[in-house]
Amino acid sequence: MTMSKHDTPENNLSKALEDIRAGKIVLVYDFDDRERETDMTIASEFVTADVLKRMRNDAGGLVCTTTPNRTAKELGLPFLSDVFWNNRDSYPLLGLMAPNDIPYDNTKSSFGITINHRRTYTGITDSDRALTINEYVKTIFSDEPADNKIKELGEHFRAPGHVHLLNTTSKLLKTRHGHTELCTALMYMAGVRPSATICEMLGGNGIANSKEAVIEYSKKNGMQFVTGEQIVEAWDKFLEETGMDV
Repeated sequence: MTMSKHDTPENNLSKALEDIRAGKIVLVYDFDDRERETDMTIASEFVTADVLKRMRNDAGGLVCTTTPNRTAKELGLPFLSDVFWNNRDSYPLLGLMAPNDIPYDNTKSSFGITINHRRTYTGITDSDRALTINEYVKTIFSDEPADNKIKELGEHFRAPGHVHLLNTTSKLLKTRHGHTELCTALMYMAGVRPSATICEMLGGNGIANSKEAVIEYSKKNGMQFVTGEQIVEAWDKFLEETGMDV
């Protein structure tokens, strides 16, 4: 990914969208004033056991799969913080542990429920998680009515499991600028099913890899590196051109 004098942030993003459509991993840095972290991301429909192995070995964070807000609401896939809050009368500690003090985020956590496909064994192996992610995406974005998709989710998945779901906020990238939203926006702009599978890149010292270290990694491995600023700017143009409401 060596930048030439003719490269610009705009055409760098275009290359990232091309890679997403081709089923490749791209690297997404959020913001200097937010997490200051980079996530490996790939369109969930292209996740394989080999992809998950690379995320484990080269990224090392938590593997998660995103769901657009409207889809989550349609299918009854809750934010986990809401599940906890709504059960605080039975389990008071859950109310006391509400995520109301996240230092880089004014909204609640994007974590949803965790799932395994019923055909998995333990659910944690690379092949098991790839199966869960692939089948989840096929199900939630099928052309079936919502009631049918809900029935299929109940028949074919169990919760809790080993795949962590993340729900985007409504009005994508208007109220929250986390990797959940940034990477899902990339999927919309690439024209693939709008679910991203993501994993934070951590260094050998146990903390997030620096932006500079990730850029060097991207060059060595032929991966595109994009920033939150690039994505937000492109997303605003995309909404203006398409009139999409997500």
